[in-house]
Amino acid sequence: MNSALDPTPTDWNSEAMRRRIRRRYGRERRFKAMGLAAVVLSAAFLAFLLVTMAANGARGFWRSEVPVTMDFAALALPVDRAQLRTPGADLALSGAELENAVSGAASSQYGGDAPISDSAWLKVREAIKADPDLLGRKQVFWLPASPKIEMGLRGEGNAADNAAAERLKSADRVRTSFNSDFLTSSNSIDPTAVGIWGALKGSLLTMLVTFLIAFPVGVLSAIYLEEYAPRNRWTDLIEVSINNLAAVPSIIFGLLGLAVFLGSWNLFGHQFGPLLPRSAALVGGLTLALMIMPVIVIASRNAIKAVPPSIRDAALGIGASRVQVVFHHVLPLAMPGILTGTIIGMARALGETAPLLLIGMRAFIVQPPNGLTDPATVLPVQIFLWSDEVSRAFVEKTSAAIIVLLVFLLAMNGIAIYLRNKFETRW
Repeated sequence: MNSALDPTPTDWNSEAMRRRIRRRYGRERRFKAMGLAAVVLSAAFLAFLLVTMAANGARGFWRSEVPVTMDFAALALPVDRAQLRTPGADLALSGAELENAVSGAASSQYGGDAPISDSAWLKVREAIKADPDLLGRKQVFWLPASPKIEMGLRGEGNAADNAAAERLKSADRVRTSFNSDFLTSSNSIDPTAVGIWGALKGSLLTMLVTFLIAFPVGVLSAIYLEEYAPRNRWTDLIEVSINNLAAVPSIIFGLLGLAVFLGSWNLFGHQFGPLLPRSAALVGGLTLALMIMPVIVIASRNAIKAVPPSIRDAALGIGASRVQVVFHHVLPLAMPGILTGTIIGMARALGETAPLLLIGMRAFIVQPPNGLTDPATVLPVQIFLWSDEVSRAFVEKTSAAIIVLLVFLLAMNGIAIYLRNKFETRW
């Protein structure tokens, strides 16, 4: 290559120059190939994850059932039919030893151990409550099979379980049906009776509290820091602190929530109990709001900063006040970027487990929460607890719960993306 002082023009047809051009194009092709390989590898890992979860979790939405004939006229259960229309119906049927009657009928029909789950009698109880006339006649119920039969039907049990399942299958005394109870029930010690609705409702309430606290406080903080705060060392300290808080491990926020919201308070020499109820969606939402608020503040500041200064100058030039400039012009234009940061923060909050474990949201919740202060758990914690169960029947339930969590996450992100595109303005 000739120097800048050499007036001789570059000979582009020389062999040396051609080699340099070939090397440059070769590096460009290799860089392009590496980028494409990275994208393909990432897509392959994502596809592997989705396929694995779908294959393992699809079985969690289905269950095997076996028929059990109940002759209530012969059993003559000591139940007053008038009680079945009162709130004490469950207690009356339990006192009549309905559970033992169902288990005994299954054992006598199939011999040996009953091939039904421990909670199968609850199906019979609900059927009797819906139709009390069943107590006077014979009825065939399709009841959930026991976990051993479930494993045997898939060939994953021991020799005895596999043989028992094969006998039921060959006698056409087993069927597969959609497990709607998985979507409408709560936690249980019986893997055939567990459901995800309690954890899903807890996640909905927790995310609602998180959004209602973190979004307005984070956006208003970003507006003040970007539009109103003076530039001095205190402002710089606040900015550095917010940036550092965004990188703090989530379990630290769990300790903060435990100390602030659930710790005992000592005011004026008097000892008080926890400020808020333990294992509640309200406490979980407040803790997660503290965790994602720095992310929302940083994203909102960057979005506000990206609005052209000419927008502000034009609004001020026609007589708008500072508040009108911010809320009528700057904020609508910055809203897509703000919602992007909110999506990232809410997605992180939805998948968090460590801070919620510290504030007690790992309790065994049988009834779904009816309010923000009721005991609750969330989907990630429920998945964590099921994955730690000894019974292998919980494996497919864990994968099915992961599918529900992914669908919930995609739905939440889809709504946020729709709102972001709705507010987006191009110029």
